[in-house]
Amino acid sequence: MKIYNNILETIGNTPIVKLNKLTKSVKATVLAKIETTNPGNSVKDRMAVKMVEDAEKAGLIKPGGTLIEGTSGNTGMGLALACIIKGYKLICVLNDKQSKEKMDILRAVGAEVVVCPTAVDPSDPRSYYSVSKRLASEIPNSWYVNQYDNLSNRQAHYEQTGPEIWEQTDGKITHFVVGVGTGGTISGVGKYLKEKNPNIKIWGIDTYGSVFKKYKETGIFDENEIYPYITEGIGEDILPANVDFDVIDLFEKVTDKDAAVYTRRLAREEGIFVGNSAGAAVKGILQLKDKLTEDDVVVVLFHDHGSRYVGKMFNDDWMRERGFLEENFKTAEDLIAKHSDEPLVTLFAEELLSHAVAKMRKYGISQIPVLKDNHFVGSLDENHLYQVLVEDSTLIDAPISKVMQAAFPVVAQNASLEEVSRLLNKNTAAVLVDLGDNKHHILTKYDIISSLS
Repeated sequence: MKIYNNILETIGNTPIVKLNKLTKSVKATVLAKIETTNPGNSVKDRMAVKMVEDAEKAGLIKPGGTLIEGTSGNTGMGLALACIIKGYKLICVLNDKQSKEKMDILRAVGAEVVVCPTAVDPSDPRSYYSVSKRLASEIPNSWYVNQYDNLSNRQAHYEQTGPEIWEQTDGKITHFVVGVGTGGTISGVGKYLKEKNPNIKIWGIDTYGSVFKKYKETGIFDENEIYPYITEGIGEDILPANVDFDVIDLFEKVTDKDAAVYTRRLAREEGIFVGNSAGAAVKGILQLKDKLTEDDVVVVLFHDHGSRYVGKMFNDDWMRERGFLEENFKTAEDLIAKHSDEPLVTLFAEELLSHAVAKMRKYGISQIPVLKDNHFVGSLDENHLYQVLVEDSTLIDAPISKVMQAAFPVVAQNASLEEVSRLLNKNTAAVLVDLGDNKHHILTKYDIISSLS
């Protein structure tokens, strides 16, 4: 019988799968090293266990001790598995941009989760770097793992991931591509592969808001490069000791939107349900495809599983709110789909202007159609209302009919985007979409902007 003694023994030997559709414009053969088959569903299982075992050998962890780590979630999961098997406690410190799924999963495997703000300097006492160090100094019998500077991180990939890739490709690999966060994976794998063949290129995928690319190209740590970003697991506002810039040949930056879009496309077009950094890595390869030839064999590593992002990149509403959802809006009905289930807010011509102000405030809207005898006879928008009341504040108690603007144009459900756009101008803030059965809904300039973002 082939039986493992515990779950940690199942780490490693992950498959390599050829990409077919997303990279069809790339001349090279593109292969994905899919780390989701590790028991914690990510590549971080490898280095988490290595860091714990090396710390045990060095006497840094005592029986019943507490491990403390700042993590984006995946290292925390690997550490949690190690702690369960070895009998330690675990405190994971995450920043608030990490998905709720990651936090829930960590709690499910017994970790205590502490959440810190993202948009603070690393030296700020509220940052997850600072909080992790503080907790380690305050809690008796604890050890701060520090995956960023703990060189057991990259050693795990030198000993495990690199040899696996070399053997699985029969030594034919020409390029290794992976998103860079702590730097352990790219540096460990890169070192091993370059020892086998110095001509192998090592490409790191970075994100906008991170310092890696500029530092590699100029040697300058530019704080102006640092700003909040959405992509999880890659990019940094520090220079971790695990990043070996001598091993990495180049960095390529990928936008938050492209990372999210290609993460979804991997699931839908390749059947590979993986995390946010995988989408960034695939888009990075596409951006660099002119550097590749038909003889090249590219291995791209996919860090983690898509289940950790179902409330984010795999959620249409989340994507839509950030302008990431690639939707083809063709008709007026498509443009109002996001809010068509909400009732149309209207005013009667006999109502007072103060009622209009109250409704705009209550519903957070800027335009309202005006009715009389069940027909649309006028409209009000906030700019006109502002001008009227600034010129004569006593009009607040005047009937709406006295100051209302022209009625909004009415368009059919199948009116095209171009047709609607022609009707909207500085004098016309919205149109009404005729939904049939005497039902209408409002379509504003904001709906057009949202559809184009």
